[in-house]
Amino acid sequence: MAKKKKIFITIFIIGLIVVGAIAGTGWYYLLSPQFHPTKTAYLYIDRDDTMDSVYTKLQKVGNADDLTGFRLLVKYKKMNVRTGRYAINRNDNARTVFNRLSGGLQSPVNVTVPSVRTWDKMARAISNQLMIDSAEIASRLYDSEYISKLGYDKESLYCLFIPNTYEVYWNISADDLLERMQREHEHFWNKDRIAKANALNMTIEQICTVASIVDEETNDSAEKPTVAGLYLNRVMRGMPLQADPTVKFALGDFEIRRVTNRDLEIDSPYNTYKYAGLPPGPIRIPSIKAIDSVLDPGRHNYLYMCAKEDFSGSHNFATTLAEHMRNARKYQQALNQRKIFR
Repeated sequence: MAKKKKIFITIFIIGLIVVGAIAGTGWYYLLSPQFHPTKTAYLYIDRDDTMDSVYTKLQKVGNADDLTGFRLLVKYKKMNVRTGRYAINRNDNARTVFNRLSGGLQSPVNVTVPSVRTWDKMARAISNQLMIDSAEIASRLYDSEYISKLGYDKESLYCLFIPNTYEVYWNISADDLLERMQREHEHFWNKDRIAKANALNMTIEQICTVASIVDEETNDSAEKPTVAGLYLNRVMRGMPLQADPTVKFALGDFEIRRVTNRDLEIDSPYNTYKYAGLPPGPIRIPSIKAIDSVLDPGRHNYLYMCAKEDFSGSHNFATTLAEHMRNARKYQQALNQRKIFR
């Protein structure tokens, strides 16, 4: 009897040791810290990833001790690959990371929508920040039927985008991103801005058109209200805008530094030397600063502007043609001295 009792106790102790060992192993692989990035790191899973490539990325990004526990959870809980951007924190365990990835619990990313001149540049800028392929976003921006459904045409589409930084998920689709831009557009054009546009007797598209010219004329934020006021002065007087950037847009070449008389002969509704009034639409995505500068323009009598001869990027402004011609001659002489003829 004593012998049987001894055997039972021995078996019981061995059982406890086995259970403890199993529990300890399970705790180590599933609940103990397995990931040790120096700071919060981010795992990007795209459409081309397989579970094997996820393991490889996770090992590298997470500086993992061991992926055994994570692999077991994937195997027995049947996790599928889900695209997205996922945070891997210092001392995360396998179960925490598994729950995050399997549940699609992404960390958002800040995407900056730039003020650019062409849709190709926009597509590249977006694709460099999100999972969206540049061809995917470009196909939407060049699709007249699609942009018509958004309420725009090829001339006015520049008005849709408000250059700013937005929080989105990395794997957002092109369609969802453009819908988000519509909501941001509506949010930006609040009652205050609409009232200012109405006070100028201008539509949103017209405000954006003038703002796009202002952006092309100067990079100096402090100068934008003055430039905006100048073009509004010309509009109110029925004068041609005579804006060099619109001619460059018509020519399809913004690298031109010296617009020639031959350039001014181009027959395009964007040639504001040949055709009075505003061009058909913006010549780029206007910045927020430029838009607000048109809505709150500088109050002055300037009708003419010319780049300063010191190439500082700022301008000489004039109220009379004679004064403007003097400024223009100084700038042309500076161009000649630097042998800039185009």
